[in-house]
Amino acid sequence: MDARLNLFGNPVAGKVLRHINSAGKAVSDSTLPAATQELVKIRASQINGCGFCTDMHTKDAT
Repeated sequence: MDARLNLFGNPVAGKVLRHINSAGKAVSDSTLPAATQELVKIRASQINGCGFCTDMHTKDAT
């Protein structure tokens, strides 16, 4: 079985990952309460249609 996307071998995937990390840092550095920050992350994952991220963020929120 092969991975669908090699994040380390694809320069475009690296850029996308950096942008996602930057967006996460902007939320973390904000003055929003921690519970609201987790809800923002869950909603962003739902909007992006990423089941893995939605699962990860709901587990983090609990």
